[in-house]
Amino acid sequence: MMDIRRAEERVQREPGSLAFAQLADLYRKAGRTREAIAVCRDGLARVPHYATARLILAKSLVAEGELDAAASETDAIVAANANDVPARRLAAEIERRRGRVDAAAAHLEVVVAADGNDRESRALLGLLRASPGADEASGLARVLRDDTFVTPSFGAVCLEQGATEEAAVVFTRLLRRDPNHAAARDGLEQALRARLRRKG
Repeated sequence: MMDIRRAEERVQREPGSLAFAQLADLYRKAGRTREAIAVCRDGLARVPHYATARLILAKSLVAEGELDAAASETDAIVAANANDVPARRLAAEIERRRGRVDAAAAHLEVVVAADGNDRESRALLGLLRASPGADEASGLARVLRDDTFVTPSFGAVCLEQGATEEAAVVFTRLLRRDPNHAAARDGLEQALRARLRRKG
């Protein structure tokens, strides 16, 4: 709270400075996303090419569930700098949450190429690109080669049984067919959260 007060005072003292981005980020982290959005939009009206502020705006919009607006912001950052890794990571999350797994994977490919040490992005890319091959030994992987079991119900069973990678494969394949499949979008997010909990 003290940090927010200091940042607010600084923005009042220096209204033309770039300090608005720090204030907006503090608001966002405190759960005051509407205020963060307003501060970013006001500041970006003066400094439209400030990528950090645009990224904070996009994160705040994601927190509000405004994925299309957030995607417009990350698109603007990437248009100015195609290798902006934080913007690409966020764009991948947005596209994944919108059900556009191939677009998410394309963003992650740029991230992995730019930052070979980003193991989380590499693992997520592997999950989004996964398709069971003929050489896979797992019985479940062999079952997933056939679209018969690529259903929301089977994905839910995989999740219940702790087969998070297989669940992610099922939901990803469903989303390739229909990016608007709400159950598949939710299932993929659950599979990814479960995978993170297991690793963490």
